[in-house]
Amino acid sequence: MTILVLGINHKTASVALREKVAFSDEKRAFALRNIQQTELAESAVILSTCNRTEVYLHNKRVSPQEAQSWITQAVQWFSTIHQLDLAELNRCIYIHENLPAVNHLMEVACGLDSLILGEPQILGQVKQAYQMSEEYYQHEHQSISGELSRLFQKTFATAKRVRTETNIGESAVSVAYAACSLARQIFESLRDLTILLVGAGETIELVSRHLLRHGVKNIVIANRTLARAETLLDKLERPQNVQAIGLERLQEGLNQADIVISSTGSPTVLITQTMVEMAQQQRDYKPMLLVDIAVPRDIEESAAELDSVYHYTVDDLQNIIQHNLSRREQASEQAKEIIRQECQDFFEWLKVHQFSNLIRKYRENADQTRQVLLERALNAIQQGEDAELVVQELSYKLMNKLIHSPTQAMQTMVKNGNATGLQMFSKALGMEQE
Repeated sequence: MTILVLGINHKTASVALREKVAFSDEKRAFALRNIQQTELAESAVILSTCNRTEVYLHNKRVSPQEAQSWITQAVQWFSTIHQLDLAELNRCIYIHENLPAVNHLMEVACGLDSLILGEPQILGQVKQAYQMSEEYYQHEHQSISGELSRLFQKTFATAKRVRTETNIGESAVSVAYAACSLARQIFESLRDLTILLVGAGETIELVSRHLLRHGVKNIVIANRTLARAETLLDKLERPQNVQAIGLERLQEGLNQADIVISSTGSPTVLITQTMVEMAQQQRDYKPMLLVDIAVPRDIEESAAELDSVYHYTVDDLQNIIQHNLSRREQASEQAKEIIRQECQDFFEWLKVHQFSNLIRKYRENADQTRQVLLERALNAIQQGEDAELVVQELSYKLMNKLIHSPTQAMQTMVKNGNATGLQMFSKALGMEQE
């Protein structure tokens, strides 16, 4: 059996090239149909995200001698389906076959091959890719091959085991998540706090989504351009607990805020020590967390001197991120060991699965031989031949037919010096070697 993965990701290709090889839902369906029509593979799963495009192919009809030819054909197909120059593709494509392909899929699903080590979103994307292939084949009144289906189910179980047994996903390794992680360390719960977010860019969007997932009830987004803040609200699907204000109302937002997270492109300070002091007077000096992600800074550094004010800059967050990255790298080594075990387990199943077909075929051939010889013997007896002689001839012929193939196999093992195979054969027959 051959499992093949062809891929391009953030490590091997630019965004411009990754865009060229992305699969829309329509193109994915076309590609799966084309794979069937050209008989490139029995089954396929196509994974396409902003950081990677990978095609997983399964074809048990490919012999070891044909493997390289099949790989060449698959790369040519990939080039043609995307109308991409073959030389350009060969500079950035990676190819894995069989065990390395299985290991790669499991590392991808566990977040070990991601731009952000250990990120959890990729597992959902892998599951969705498999589900879309499954739906396609069902629509075509077919099914994904048992081997490929088993591989992906095994991969999902492995990813769950990695999440359960390691700390690969527990430590924040992005500025947005590190800011939220810091807030959770200072405040027992974020749910009932008022959080002021200054800015409306990508980082503030990530922070907003993270806070909403954790059930925060009151978020204020302040931005110089109110329209851009409103656009962010649209992206967030306008939750009732999030409001947008202009920077002219920044002091008003500060007066309510337990946590301030600021990330703008302003060349000058937006929140001064005086503004924070005024807010603290309004708030009866309850603890306030200021997280300044901006470069240059949005919050005046001297604000940290005020009572009950905790002030952190992007440098502080980078230290947290670096520490957490180290923890994730340690966890990734544990994850790789789990993946190695699960890969080995999958290939043990695969060997048994493949040889079970061989055993079934051997039994069928033996039964066919028995029926042919039995029919001949019965005809001979009906024609008046001596029954005892007929039965003896039947037993000799049946024995010779049944031991012919195993004898040939043993002779081949003797010629090749396959002592392990001979020992197993001997043990299976209940015989000791002399």
